[in-house]
Amino acid sequence: MLDSILSQIATWIWGPWLIALLFGTHLFLTWRTGLIQRRLGLALRLSVTKEPGAPGDVSQFGALMTALAATIGTGNIYGVAGAVLLGGPGAVLWMWLTGVFGIATKYSEALLAVKYRFINSRGEMSGGPMIVLERALNARWAGILFAIFTSVAAFGIGNMAQSNAIVEMVVVKKAILGLSQPDTSIRVGLGLLLTLATGAVILGGIRSIARFCGFIVPFMAFFYIAGCIIILLSVWDRIPATISLIFTSAFAGQAAFGGFVGAGIAEAVRYGIARGLFSNESGLGSAPIAAAAARTSDPVRQALVSGTGTFWDTVVVCALTGLVIVSSGDWATPDINKAKLCDLAFRHLGFFGDIILIGGLLTFVFSTILGWGYYGEKSVEYLLGIRAVLPYRLLWVVAVFIGAIWKSDAVWNFCDIMNGLMALPNLAALLLLSGVIAAETRRYFSQHP
Repeated sequence: MLDSILSQIATWIWGPWLIALLFGTHLFLTWRTGLIQRRLGLALRLSVTKEPGAPGDVSQFGALMTALAATIGTGNIYGVAGAVLLGGPGAVLWMWLTGVFGIATKYSEALLAVKYRFINSRGEMSGGPMIVLERALNARWAGILFAIFTSVAAFGIGNMAQSNAIVEMVVVKKAILGLSQPDTSIRVGLGLLLTLATGAVILGGIRSIARFCGFIVPFMAFFYIAGCIIILLSVWDRIPATISLIFTSAFAGQAAFGGFVGAGIAEAVRYGIARGLFSNESGLGSAPIAAAAARTSDPVRQALVSGTGTFWDTVVVCALTGLVIVSSGDWATPDINKAKLCDLAFRHLGFFGDIILIGGLLTFVFSTILGWGYYGEKSVEYLLGIRAVLPYRLLWVVAVFIGAIWKSDAVWNFCDIMNGLMALPNLAALLLLSGVIAAETRRYFSQHP
């Protein structure tokens, strides 16, 4: 009953109106920033360049890794699989396009977050859409709404969906992993392990999170990307047909065959863009909260660095996952779910494929839980003050365990609902302040041609 209700709400929120608003904002900001995507080379260089003496709590690289930790998660694996199952192979192209144009939106979000940030009573930077809405648009009520949606949404997209995903995969793979315990025991045991690990890092705040993410994120991304490339090289002869299928399905839909029920263009667009947002979070308003903590002397500088997050997350990682899943053909298997589809797609490399999938999911899940914990606590700080941060962290740690034993469909539908509600005030701020974004961009590049 709960699953059905959540599914209906998610379907309404992610109707054509929100998809048009989201993708339209990506296109509009691409134009307003003068096609900022063409500055990707500069942005990548800045992401590994330190700026000593600049104000902020963590390095630009640390802020980017914290944001990437939150964005590179189950959406890059399960989210892609779910999009293909519900929208057909064409959903992969729409996910990819959401990433390409979403770079401009992620850039714009971060620019505003750094421009309007301030130092709180603990001497730490505070910023994000809620601060932008209050300080730039004098709309504290909208900032409060965003903070409420974010603090609640964090428990879905950044917490329970993550712990649930890794538990589901371990249950599917328990024979290969040599586990003979009942599924319930596996869920409880792994849930407790994730809970303890989360508490050990997250209670130290942004500096602890950034240090850990700076170590784990580059490693996990390289490991997963390399694994996907090896899988694709093993089926290189299928790649042209796979790419052709993705493009044709994106604009013509996909007829039913095998166990696949078929999907039209609307389904490909809806699930591709929705899962694209779940993966890269461009337009969601979450990543700018981490960007606001960066040590940087100019909002545009950090905005460029933040934009690379969407490039790595969706343009690279999600695209590779989509190619692996579609090229396998397993998405047409009868009565298949996200976890089983990923299992079959990566199993073609035998034990090595299992290592890629399980290792990728485990590191993606844990890093995302850490990154989103920071987003949630900054939203609660905005709503209730600094004293509420520690209780929120403790509640966050407990929620990791709850997610491990909660039913998957309910978690994912809950995520879709909260994502949509978060996006609305943030997108409104981006559109209303697009003139500021354009002016700041022109100023910076006139000084740094």
